Amino acid sequence: MSIVTSLRDQETPFQIGHDVLDLAAMRDICRSGRKVVLSEAAKQRITRSRAVVDELVSGGDAAPSAYGINTGFGFLADVRISAKQIVELQYNLVRSHAAGVGPLLPIPVVRGMLLLRACTLSLGHSGVRLLVAERLCELLNRQIHPCVPSRGSVGASGDLAPLAHLTLGVIGEGEVQVGLGDRAQRKTAAQAHDDEGITPIVLAAKEGLALINGTQCMTSIGMLAIADALELCTLADIIGAMSLEALLGTPRAFDPRIHAARPQPGQSLSAENLRKLLTDSPIVASHRNCGKVQDPYSLRCMPQVHGASRDGIGYAHSVLLSETRSATDNPLIFVEPTTNESEPLRYDIVSGGNFHGQPVALALDFAGIATAELANISERRIEQLVNPHLSSGLPAFLIRESGLNSGYMIGQVTAAALVSENKILAHPASVDSIPSSAGREDHVSMGVHAADKLQRIVENVRTVLAIELCCATQGISLRAPLLPADALSSVFRLVRSKVPELIHDRPLHVEIEAVRTLCENGSILAAARQHLPLH
Repeated sequence: MSIVTSLRDQETPFQIGHDVLDLAAMRDICRSGRKVVLSEAAKQRITRSRAVVDELVSGGDAAPSAYGINTGFGFLADVRISAKQIVELQYNLVRSHAAGVGPLLPIPVVRGMLLLRACTLSLGHSGVRLLVAERLCELLNRQIHPCVPSRGSVGASGDLAPLAHLTLGVIGEGEVQVGLGDRAQRKTAAQAHDDEGITPIVLAAKEGLALINGTQCMTSIGMLAIADALELCTLADIIGAMSLEALLGTPRAFDPRIHAARPQPGQSLSAENLRKLLTDSPIVASHRNCGKVQDPYSLRCMPQVHGASRDGIGYAHSVLLSETRSATDNPLIFVEPTTNESEPLRYDIVSGGNFHGQPVALALDFAGIATAELANISERRIEQLVNPHLSSGLPAFLIRESGLNSGYMIGQVTAAALVSENKILAHPASVDSIPSSAGREDHVSMGVHAADKLQRIVENVRTVLAIELCCATQGISLRAPLLPADALSSVFRLVRSKVPELIHDRPLHVEIEAVRTLCENGSILAAARQHLPLH
């Protein structure tokens, strides 16, 4: 996608219930503040399902029992609630379930929760008033973000505690953060509503339940983490290619015939990236006839490892895309279509388990393992760069006066520490379960745990790749006057604009953070892509 197209898309409101919520749209809405609207089709579906709830409630105490509308919740599902207490029931539900603890979720994640909740409601199975779905959109567009603690969900009846805190902000209770980034101001939800001239919603039958029952917390964290993880796959190809140049490696292992003989999709894409990045490299040309047969696995097998990670993360991406188009609350309302508006409503209200986060949890666990491998192999390339026995003539720890100077010695140690941490984080969350609600909710997904672990792994991998990029850039400096390939030369110059060549020891954390920022904000990708179309 071109920058022009991206900017144009950001200026055009995203139509919930019509437009496809892909990763680009998710990032635009959650991180850049792109506005949203409900499509006309979504409005019709929401209105039609609400008519069912209104008809049921109109029957008063004589109406049949429907879970969460005129009954209690969880273990208390068999307790009938009188018609006079139906609204009180919804408020009690939201307030009692707002029991989260810990640091607040980042604003982009909260925006994702608002967006995904609106997407679920737009499917027309939740029975809320149109006003409720529109209010979620309004909070997004006015950048009013409920304060949502990050801990407290087991991913069973969905993300109950996080979504309850989200709902408090929707109805004008609790606290919110207004604005994006560092400009965000924390205030009471009541004050934010008053400042914006918004009248708080008064919950009606089923609306509290419809707002807190679902997988929107784990899915929001997961979608944003997956967007970043897929970028890391391309970054790993770019940075790995620079390491290969610094180490005088051979690109022969990226021959397209090798990868056609094993048609794994991600492997082929990474191999293609590496071939493009290394084309016409003066460094590669300088040792083309050196007699080296093959490189260590961390160089030779980059397509196989990076590609497998790309495929694994891609699988998780497909699962979460399905989740963004899913009705994940309970019960669900199914309205039969009619050809005549005068016909009575024909419908079913069915209790099920679409709120269970197992599909998302499993996918995010897999994505965490796949993402962690990018750092595993990156750290091995760092070791080759700093180890004089492995680096094809580079000085020990990438500094000329080694001994007096330690160079990048401890950079490799930091990378090793993060890789070890990732091995702990990559342990699946979804294999755990603990019963709640007096045994009624006797199997849970731990989906938010899986999402949180993935996000932490992503951050660690980005830092390890930044360390490798520092080392690879230093290695290329030590190969002067030879130059890398054009795309990699652009990356090299960008890094050098922030980090000078290491001549004498200095604190490394400053440059690691500087290069990490270049990786995070898209600068490294942009520098390479100005020369080449990369996957």
